Amino acid sequence: MTDHEERPPSAPAAGSAADAPAATIRRVLAGLPGSVVFLQPELGPAGAVMDFSFAAVSPEAVDVGGRTGAELLGRSVLRTYPGVAGTELWRGYLGALESGAAWEGELEYEEVATGIPHLSRYRVHATPFEGGLVVSWSRLDGREREQRRLGLMQRLGRMGWVDRDLVRGTITWSDEVYSIFGRDRSRGPLTLEELSGHADSEDRPELADAIRRLLKNGEPVDHTFRVHLPQGEVRHVRVVTEAETDAQGHPVQLHGFFQDLTAAKHAEQQLLEHEQNAQAQKALLTAERDLAARLQDTLLPVPQRSLRLAGLTVDVVYQSLQEGLNLGGDWYSAIELPDGSALLVVGDVAGHGLDAVATMALLRFTAKGMAITGTPLPGILARLNTLLLHNTERAYRSATMIMARYDPTTSRLTWVRAGHLPPLLLRGGEARLLPSPDGILLGAVEEPSYEVASLDLRPGDHLLLYTDGLVENPSRPLGEALGRLVTVAAAHAAAPHFLDTLVQALVGPGERRDDICALHITC
Repeated sequence: MTDHEERPPSAPAAGSAADAPAATIRRVLAGLPGSVVFLQPELGPAGAVMDFSFAAVSPEAVDVGGRTGAELLGRSVLRTYPGVAGTELWRGYLGALESGAAWEGELEYEEVATGIPHLSRYRVHATPFEGGLVVSWSRLDGREREQRRLGLMQRLGRMGWVDRDLVRGTITWSDEVYSIFGRDRSRGPLTLEELSGHADSEDRPELADAIRRLLKNGEPVDHTFRVHLPQGEVRHVRVVTEAETDAQGHPVQLHGFFQDLTAAKHAEQQLLEHEQNAQAQKALLTAERDLAARLQDTLLPVPQRSLRLAGLTVDVVYQSLQEGLNLGGDWYSAIELPDGSALLVVGDVAGHGLDAVATMALLRFTAKGMAITGTPLPGILARLNTLLLHNTERAYRSATMIMARYDPTTSRLTWVRAGHLPPLLLRGGEARLLPSPDGILLGAVEEPSYEVASLDLRPGDHLLLYTDGLVENPSRPLGEALGRLVTVAAAHAAAPHFLDTLVQALVGPGERRDDICALHITC
């Protein structure tokens, strides 16, 4: 259905009988708000109502097609709204005029103007008066409230709508669009073609091409571009626009919105930077872990399987309390010496952290070097004691240590200690702590004395060298803790993985307070 642009008929001559009621009604309607009209019936030859004409209109009246009061005056209802004929509205008009009783109803009306359908819903009230009808209507969708709500949503979403009538050459921007582009309302809106000229030079070609396809073929646009405001600010703006076409598929109207994405783009950039920083930090941590692994392998390699030295089988367990770096103040050595004997060492530097690791490395490599060159065991401890006393570069200047040499030709184990806990011997299913030779901890006195003890090992014997982290517990005296070690070791003497089983039995989850280092030697 097409809106007919009929020319209003000429008004009757002034002073005529037909003009008198209409003039009075015009004066009344002129002071009324909203949409109110007076419809004058047009009668056919038999006196039946064939149509109605707009004889008087209130100043604020606006119909479904957007026509104002002045544009409605003199128009025919059926020629202006062909779809009304035969509807409930039309029957309501005729019934009210015939019965003299007011009629009220609702109207859903679809009008097609310039090829575009419009559907609106109204509440209509018709009252008979002076041979015609006083008709008023109001939108049921609460247009003003919806407009306020839409405005709030636009401000919160930094979004504004735009309509463009390509036939009439008109453009409408909502207030928020002016705000987005920093444009004074008095200057009016810009066309999309003009707007592309304000886009960043890198974004301009793609935006111009999207607009060209929209205007030519009606292809929808969803594009984000940067625009330079007069104040020098650069904003990221998203434009979403669709075209309504006529029967031939030519765009006749554009509807869409602009959205300011500047804050979102800045947040996206910050998120990207955070992600890049996180990736860099992850790479740094990976490099640090690799370095720590290489450092551990250099300073204190922990074998993944049993060692075979001079006819002995040696298993190692090492657990550092240091987070991230599996190194601490505890250490061990298990090597075969040039004469075919085995050197077995366990030590413990007082304290934790990198300084303790540095002192540990100093003692470990110095002891190995002196043992390889043939220095007797008591002499090694004495020289290490002197080294700690006069090493002012290290924060930790005391340590305990037990050092043993096993001669496979005699099966004899010779050992010394510097303030360290006694070895544990498992023989024939029974466990006992070996008597400890005298020897004060390293770094305590200028001229210490270190005695030597010896033991002939037998086939099937098990010997355990360990640091205090395996047995010490603040809730138990040291003597009680050592007694528990003897009991637990005897109970698990036949376990296939004796050392791991022993550690798990002695140190429960959450009970670790120190590094743990132990050597399990099987003859």
